[in-house]
Amino acid sequence: MDVHVRLEGQRDLSGQIYRQLRTAIHDGLLRPGEPLPPTRELSRRLAVARNTVGVAYERLVAEGYADSRVGSGTYVRTAGLPAQEAATATGTTGSGLRPRALWAGLSPWTTPASTGPTTAAHDFRAGLPDARLFPYDAWRPLIARELRLSADGAVGYGDPAGHAGLRAALSRHIGLSRGVRTGPDDVLVTTSTQQALDLVGRVLLEPGDRVAVEEPGYPPARLAFLAQGAEVTGVPVDAEGLLVDTIPPDTRAVYVTPAHQFPLGMPMSLRRRTALLRWARRHGAAVIEDDYDSEFRFGGRPVETLQSLDQDGHVIYVGSFSKVMLPSLRVGFLVAPAPLRSALRTAKYAADWHTAVPTQAALARFVDDGLLARHIRRMQHTYATRHQAITRALTEHFADVVELVPSAAGLHVTAFTRGHLADPKALAAQARRARAAGVAVHTLAEVSANRSARPGFVFGYGSIEAPDIEPGLHRVLGPPQDG
Repeated sequence: MDVHVRLEGQRDLSGQIYRQLRTAIHDGLLRPGEPLPPTRELSRRLAVARNTVGVAYERLVAEGYADSRVGSGTYVRTAGLPAQEAATATGTTGSGLRPRALWAGLSPWTTPASTGPTTAAHDFRAGLPDARLFPYDAWRPLIARELRLSADGAVGYGDPAGHAGLRAALSRHIGLSRGVRTGPDDVLVTTSTQQALDLVGRVLLEPGDRVAVEEPGYPPARLAFLAQGAEVTGVPVDAEGLLVDTIPPDTRAVYVTPAHQFPLGMPMSLRRRTALLRWARRHGAAVIEDDYDSEFRFGGRPVETLQSLDQDGHVIYVGSFSKVMLPSLRVGFLVAPAPLRSALRTAKYAADWHTAVPTQAALARFVDDGLLARHIRRMQHTYATRHQAITRALTEHFADVVELVPSAAGLHVTAFTRGHLADPKALAAQARRARAAGVAVHTLAEVSANRSARPGFVFGYGSIEAPDIEPGLHRVLGPPQDG
């Protein structure tokens, strides 16, 4: 790798080279054991005498930053480097640049520990599918084929709205599986649900517009709208879902998870869904429907989407492949009413032009060849077994400390805590003890926008095998009650 060295004037050229290489070593740009550029090559690039570079290297060796190997070259020392604080991006913390005021109180909801790889023996984190069961052997040939086409020059920049084959495949898939009324032209491919929300906000919202979200609700959605400068208002939910009558009348958009409310888990009743659509029509507001994990149902009739019930063009339907395939795939989509399509396509272009074309093309084949439907059927059986195991354990063995929220879909369940665990401080202490005992788990407050949510735990079962569920619950909730 070339090392950037900038020389100014003709004074102390060896010193300038030495200092810049020393800084690169301290900052980790040149890592232990890596070779420095050959003196002949660096002197040629800098248009200086080879001896000038040699003097700089000798000084690095003498001061313990590098080792010289006869016949091989000069390398960054592997151990015992002199200590010095690494520089910031600009070499100083005194920059006068500051973010806009609205960003001062915003931060990501998730951390690497909450969504990344874990060594926990029992993984109850919400929203994570079982990546071990993904059909990699079927996926690799598809993505390899598209990468070969790219290497052959067959693929250039893509359409901001998405790969035509994927948009057609998606319109068929969600039409058949979720009853969404759509065609390829209605679909816009995104990198994620989060980007879909960002694009909708760019197109619909003026700074100061009000957005209503469920309370408790999905924190990244709230963050997306706050970052647009919107006024975000939490609207309570009950056993039937969003309390439509409490939505402020000046609301411009309403974000909901009607098939499997996040994080509580109940579906929105047909009565409430109908009321929400009437409210949106009466107030001229948009309804953003996040159908994030409804592919997996374990009882009862499928919940009709708001989009399929909407007769007036007020619903924007959002989904992704993070739960049915892999979170790292980074492909999502939205289905929008016709008047918004052009603006959303332009907003996507302004954001990142387009989602990765080889991934889109491979995914189109994955859907069209029936591989996605086959994978969903397989995972439906797996997750149903885990859902049954976790609900049975919670209701039969831990009923003295938790109250299970009924849920027949998705990849998590929520349980309100009672008894001594109804105290938020006792609950937080219990969660810390569980993590120390090798359990990855979230409290309800940790996965809610409202940190004062009713005390409880959210138990994901996407990443934990059925036999490990009850032992893991024992570590979280204490000795089980005899059933």
